[in-house]
Amino acid sequence: MIFLIAISPYLFYLYENFPADSNVWETPFFTLTTNYLSYQHFTWFLSGKLIPLYLLLIWFFTCKHWWHWIILIPIAMYLFQTWGIINQNLNADEVELLYMIPVMLVIIPTVYLIRAKVFNKIRGDNLREFEEELREKKTIWGELRDLFR
Repeated sequence: MIFLIAISPYLFYLYENFPADSNVWETPFFTLTTNYLSYQHFTWFLSGKLIPLYLLLIWFFTCKHWWHWIILIPIAMYLFQTWGIINQNLNADEVELLYMIPVMLVIIPTVYLIRAKVFNKIRGDNLREFEEELREKKTIWGELRDLFR
């Protein structure tokens, strides 16, 4: 894992090996054209999304904490942005928030329920105490204080 994290700056600077003067990349095997100014620009944008995605995936799969599922939100964001760059969408960072709303609507409540179950086991709360606490009238500040206790 240390090696995979340590090589990430070198992976990022691989974009310098692509043509910087043309948006057409010709090799003996293929010819590619991009909407970006050059292939170096295209790979710079792509590596700017793929390297954080790569590091977030390493973090997600190696994290042992209960909250690691929340890391799926930035992972999904970088996936949407990467997909926009691959599709040659020059406004890749502008629309992904709309696509993130359904992802967030699923992940955030799920993580909160996981948190509630974990803290319920740790503190040993029973449902009767929980229901009594719900019936109490509280101010907004009291509600916020209880959220972060």
